[in-house]
Amino acid sequence: MTDLPFDGAISKYFEKDAPKSIRKAIEDGSKKEILSPSFPYDKWMKKSDYEDEIKALQRELVKMLADVRQTGKRVVVVFEGRDAAGKGGTIKRFRENLNPRSARVVALSKPTEREAGQWYFQRYIDHLPTEGEIVLFDRSWYNRGVVEKVFGFCKDDQRERFFHQLPEFEEMLVSEGIQLFKIWLNVGRAEQLKRFLAREQDVLKQWKLSSIDVEGLKRWDAYTSAIAETMERSHTLIAPWTVIRSDDKYRARLNAIRSVLDRIDYKGKNAENLGQIDGQIVDGPRLLTTGDEDE
Repeated sequence: MTDLPFDGAISKYFEKDAPKSIRKAIEDGSKKEILSPSFPYDKWMKKSDYEDEIKALQRELVKMLADVRQTGKRVVVVFEGRDAAGKGGTIKRFRENLNPRSARVVALSKPTEREAGQWYFQRYIDHLPTEGEIVLFDRSWYNRGVVEKVFGFCKDDQRERFFHQLPEFEEMLVSEGIQLFKIWLNVGRAEQLKRFLAREQDVLKQWKLSSIDVEGLKRWDAYTSAIAETMERSHTLIAPWTVIRSDDKYRARLNAIRSVLDRIDYKGKNAENLGQIDGQIVDGPRLLTTGDEDE
């Protein structure tokens, strides 16, 4: 246990503090079994089917980026979600065959002292795309709405100012011609803990764990409340949220890519390659309440 990150705090939480229903779901579930009873599928989709579909979608992404570069479009995709919801893996599959000079990932660390004294949105503005670029935000300005609230990293008046300014900020981006997509990956409580336990045991993935992850396990309800308020105050006609249930990473990745490609016009778009968005796991913020009874 002492060789594990944070002195095995995740294993200790699982053994001593996790709700009994969550612990039982993890103990009884197999590797590719869906742990949430409300999820519309019992198991992950077949890997062979996933690989065929992801390859087809990545061909479409390549065409889309070529069109973005040729036409000068500017695209921003915001990826948010609970810890271990699959943001990094989804972004990796989105970008892995794209020219990194035109498709950038932005994953900002804790603000510096100088950044902390700036207008909150300022450091994100510095990373917005120029003509012919796609920017993928691995977490974004929505940190203030959720993580900073849960851990007390901002004052209530700062957060209220954020929500007051947010609609106009995103409206300015869209009216400027930036195509803005906001994707929230939503993972069930048992699946989240299962993924944390796997990371804790895997020396190649232990770097992904942080003190925030460990402490956040105890604050599921606080996260739920902060997420609900954030969705209510930021889901707009101009900048709507796409919520994707991500207990099955394969289906989540496919549908995240589809949800972006479906709303962008580009030369050579192939409907057969795109496939259909799965309405059982993709919707707006109302999908966040699905499965609450499982937790």
